[in-house]
Amino acid sequence: MAGKFEVYEDKAGKFRFRLKASNGQVVAVGEDYETKSAAIKGCEAVQRAADGAAVVEV
Repeated sequence: MAGKFEVYEDKAGKFRFRLKASNGQVVAVGEDYETKSAAIKGCEAVQRAADGAAVVEV
């Protein structure tokens, strides 16, 4: 099973997303958004940015 993005409303009433690996571990957390649709767009932006991204040591 692949990982998944979860969009949720936090205690402050803001929307956030987290990326969970297939084992259920949270591997990334997004910032807070005013609307659910904005949080979903944040997920989509991460998906686009990560597609083919290189791993770079700094």
